[in-house]
Amino acid sequence: MKNLIKRILSGAIYIALIVAAILLLDNSPVMYLLVFSLLIVVAIGEMITMAKEDEHQSWLVNIIDMIGGVGVFVAFYLHYEGETMQSRALWLLPIAVYLLLRTIIQLYRPSMNAVHSLERSFFSLGYIALPIALLNCIMSITAPRLLLGMFMFIWLYDTGAFCVGMLLGRHRLFERISPKKSWEGGIGGVAACIAGAYITHNWFDEFFQVPELTIWVILSVVVAVFATFGDLVESLIKRSVGVKDSGHILPGHGGILDRIDSLLLVAPAVLIYLLLIVPNIQ
Repeated sequence: MKNLIKRILSGAIYIALIVAAILLLDNSPVMYLLVFSLLIVVAIGEMITMAKEDEHQSWLVNIIDMIGGVGVFVAFYLHYEGETMQSRALWLLPIAVYLLLRTIIQLYRPSMNAVHSLERSFFSLGYIALPIALLNCIMSITAPRLLLGMFMFIWLYDTGAFCVGMLLGRHRLFERISPKKSWEGGIGGVAACIAGAYITHNWFDEFFQVPELTIWVILSVVVAVFATFGDLVESLIKRSVGVKDSGHILPGHGGILDRIDSLLLVAPAVLIYLLLIVPNIQ
C-alpha cells in the first residue's frame, strides 16, 4: 500500500507538470521549455548510467550529451516558432555546435573506444531527445490542445494496461523481453484509450476543438499501439544492460526513462499520422 501511494503521488506530480507546461504554452513557453528540457537531461543521464561498460564516459562528455539533447529540443522549438526566415534558419545552430564539440572532444579521449563512445552519445540523442523534440512539430500542426490529448491517451493506456494486466493478465505479450506484460493488459490499455476518445469528443470537444470523432479514435489507437512498442523497446534496453529500472527518481515508477518510454515511440508515430492521414486538422 505504501508503494502504491508513492507511485500515485509521484505519477500525479509528473502529470501535473506536463499538463501545466502545455496549458501555459499559449501565454509563455518558459515552463514548457524547462519541463521538457529537464526530462531530456534526466533521461539522458539515466541512459548514460545504464550504458556504462568497462569504459566510463568523462563528466565533460556526459554534460555535453545532456546539453546537446536540450539543444536538439530547443532547435526544433526555434524552427517551428520562428517568425522570420533568419530566426528559423538558426534552428540548426544548437545541433551543429553539439556535433562539432562532441566529435572533437573524442580526439582527447584516446583510451576509449571511439565507436562505442560516440554511438552511446548519438543513440541517447536519437532515442530520447529527438522524439521529444518532435513534440514541437506536433504542436505546430495542431496547437497545444491535441498535444495534451496525446499525453492523455498515453496515461490512459498505461493505467488501463496496468490495471487489467494485474487483474486478468494470463497470456504473455512478449515474454522474451518483458515477462510481466500480457495481451489482456494491452487490450485493456487500448480499450481505455478508445473510451477516453469517446468521452473527450462528447464532453470536452469545445476545449480540444478536434472536429471528428474518427480522428480521436484513430489517434487513441495509434498511441496505444506505439506506447506498447515504446515500453517493450525500453525493456529490451534494460534487459541488455542487466538493470530493472532506469533510475530511482520517481518512487514506484523507477526513473524518468521508465516513465517516458512510451512517449519516445508515440511522438514520431503520432507525427506520421497527423502528416499523412489528417493533414488539414487545424
